[in-house]
Amino acid sequence: MFEKVLIANRGEIALRIHRACKELGIHTVAVHSTADADAMHVRLADESVCIGPPPARDSYLNKAAIISAAVITGADAIHPGYGFLSENADFARMVEDHGIAFIGPTPEHIAMMGDKIEAKRAMISLGVPCVPGSDGPVTDLETALKLGKEIGYPVLIKAAGGGGGKGMRVANSASELEEAYRGARAEAGANFGNDVVYIEKYLGHPRHIEFQMLADTHGNVVHLGERDCSLQRKHQKVLEESPSPALNSAQREKMGKIVVDALKKLGYRNAGTLEFLYQDGEFYFIEMNTRLQVEHPVTEMVCGLDLVREQIRIASGAPMAFTQEDVRLQGHAIECRVNAENPETFAPSPGLIAEYHTPGGLGVRVDSGLYSGYRVPPHYDSMVAKLIVHGTSRNECLMRLRRALDEYVVGGIQTTLPLHRRLTRSQEFIDGNYDIHWLERWMGLKK
Repeated sequence: MFEKVLIANRGEIALRIHRACKELGIHTVAVHSTADADAMHVRLADESVCIGPPPARDSYLNKAAIISAAVITGADAIHPGYGFLSENADFARMVEDHGIAFIGPTPEHIAMMGDKIEAKRAMISLGVPCVPGSDGPVTDLETALKLGKEIGYPVLIKAAGGGGGKGMRVANSASELEEAYRGARAEAGANFGNDVVYIEKYLGHPRHIEFQMLADTHGNVVHLGERDCSLQRKHQKVLEESPSPALNSAQREKMGKIVVDALKKLGYRNAGTLEFLYQDGEFYFIEMNTRLQVEHPVTEMVCGLDLVREQIRIASGAPMAFTQEDVRLQGHAIECRVNAENPETFAPSPGLIAEYHTPGGLGVRVDSGLYSGYRVPPHYDSMVAKLIVHGTSRNECLMRLRRALDEYVVGGIQTTLPLHRRLTRSQEFIDGNYDIHWLERWMGLKK
């Protein structure tokens, strides 16, 4: 087991990793920008190193500074969390080249899955169902028009090297395709420095279903059930739950076996998530995230497993202490992402936390680095907390979640808590009757 882990992240995920390390008897090193000097994970870590000024490019994305901090403090492993450098193959390779363990997949698998075209090719070869579309980059409008006719409209143009909805356009007809194609390429180039795009069939009313995977270095692979992440605004997840209200045990078992077999053939290691669109009883692979997910707590709540602990154990060379047969999904869990934003306009709302009270009670968990007197900086992602609730049934979970949301107090800044309070009282959400477009329609953002 490792003696000291450097946490190459910030906010609630850095605190989450710190806690898992301490429960394993591992010393922690927090890195931070000057804007995060008073962050909770920095206060609690055994050691801390300032790695630069507030802009992420000068601190949390500064590979040399992070690796230098690991070398100086004698850390024998680095956990990247999510975001920032967590899916940067060059960083993972640099870490390993310095004789430090990277708590994540191999650089080769990170690179493969980071290129959505290569990821799709790999999954097709491994027997995973994919959305019909181009088998590689679409480099000219003529090819795009030909594909649109073959696949049938509407089609979706997507950036090969991006995510988060950037470099993505829908074309409902050939007349719309030219503008959508050029717009997707331009946005992809501006955001990712790579204007390569590909084309897929656009599904009109799918759900976003993802399977959580763990794989060790001894050839063992398990899935930990699925999460339904269909409640999204501008392709950003707002609320997640596990298990999905749309799936039954037979569908879960069938897809679980497919993804386990695929990762075994791939020789994958550590945590990973395969994301699918699910429509009319069929699954279509869209991407794989080679890291821990923001929404991993809902899986932990229904499985009773600490995913970060398992990541660390796997990276140290230990085999998983359980098999697929040992995994039991118990009850239901829902996670609400709490952002420092205006709940109606979604304008960022950084500032001083004047009052802070978290809900509690059976089955209630809050992952957050907030505290009264903390100042939320304006430089990073606006998510400041996650409220996760578990119940023996979806209805019990939902009632508990409403109660917990009503107890949660964040004063001094605006948050999306009021949105979640309204959302969890919507009849369509109560019925589990939603797809990836439903939230924006419900909010009046889309017809």
